[in-house]
Amino acid sequence: MSRRSLPVAELFEAARNGDRGALARLLSLVERGGPDAREVSRITYPMSGSGYTVGLTGAPGAGKSTLTSALIGHLRQQQEEVAVLAIDPSSPFTGGAILGDRVRMQDHATDPGVFIRSMATRGHLGGLSLATPEAARLLDAVGRHWILVETVGVGQVEVEIAGKADTTVVVVNPGWGDSVQANKAGLMEIADVFVINKADRKGVEDTRRDLEQMLELSDLAHEAWRPPIIPVVATDKRGVPELWDTVVAHRAFIEGNGELVRRREFRLREELREIVARRLEQRARDLTTGERWAQLQADVLHRTIDPWAAADEMLGTIGA
Repeated sequence: MSRRSLPVAELFEAARNGDRGALARLLSLVERGGPDAREVSRITYPMSGSGYTVGLTGAPGAGKSTLTSALIGHLRQQQEEVAVLAIDPSSPFTGGAILGDRVRMQDHATDPGVFIRSMATRGHLGGLSLATPEAARLLDAVGRHWILVETVGVGQVEVEIAGKADTTVVVVNPGWGDSVQANKAGLMEIADVFVINKADRKGVEDTRRDLEQMLELSDLAHEAWRPPIIPVVATDKRGVPELWDTVVAHRAFIEGNGELVRRREFRLREELREIVARRLEQRARDLTTGERWAQLQADVLHRTIDPWAAADEMLGTIGA
C-alpha cells in the first residue's frame, strides 16, 4: 500500500519510527487541511509539548537561511536532531519554494538527523497561522525536540508566525535602514534575541547602537530579559555558537520563571479562538448562498429591509 493511501494513524507510527516519507505525507495533510488534518492533530496533540521552537525572521536578504543552515550544522555537531519549517506564504508551488540562499539548507537534506520542510499556503482553513503550529506539534510528537521556524520576510503573516515560537530571533544587517519601519513591522515586540548578520561589513556598531536605542524606548527596556544583540557572520559560522548559547540561555530563563508556560498557554488560547473564528467564517460563507440569501439581498437592494435586519434574519436560521 502506498503512503498516500495509508491511514493517518499508520503514517504517524511510521513517522515515529523514522520514515521520512511518512512524515512528509503527514505534513502535506496538515497543510491541506480538512478531516485528515484534524485526525493528525487529534493523534499528535497529546504527544506534543517537549519540543522547543525557535523562530528566525527578518527582512529578505538578511541571510536567515544561511544562518539557519549554520545553526543546523552547530546542532548536529552536538548530536542534536533538528527540524526546520521554512515558511513562504507567497509561494504558488505545491511543495513550497526553495528560494535563493535557502538552497544552502539542502546541504543537510541527506542527514537523517535533519528534517527540512518548506511550507506555503494551501487549503488550510486558517492558512499558515494555524497550519504552522500544527506542523510544529507533529514534528515535536515524532521526536524532533528542536524545531527552527524560518520566514521569508517581515510581513504581518511572517511576524505573526515567528512570534509564536518559544524563542524568536530577529535578523538584521549592518545599515539595516529605517528603524521606524522595523517598529511598524512588529519586530521589536517579538524579538527575544537580535542578530546582526554579515557582521564583517561596515556599520555593525552603528546598527548595534540603533538597536540599543530602540530597546531603550520600547517596553522591553525594563523587562527582566533584555534582548541581547549578537554579531554573526553566518557564511563562515562566526558567532553561531554564541548565538545558540544565547538561545539556550533564553530557554533556561523562561523555563525558570514560568514565562514559557505562560507563553504557550497564551498561544493555545489564541489558536483556539482563531480556530473558532475560522470555522464561523466558513459557516458564514456556506450560509450566504441559496434562494433565501438571494431574496434577502434583493430586499436590501429594494430597501424593504435594512442590512442589519437582513443579517439577523439569516443568522436566525442557524440552529433552526
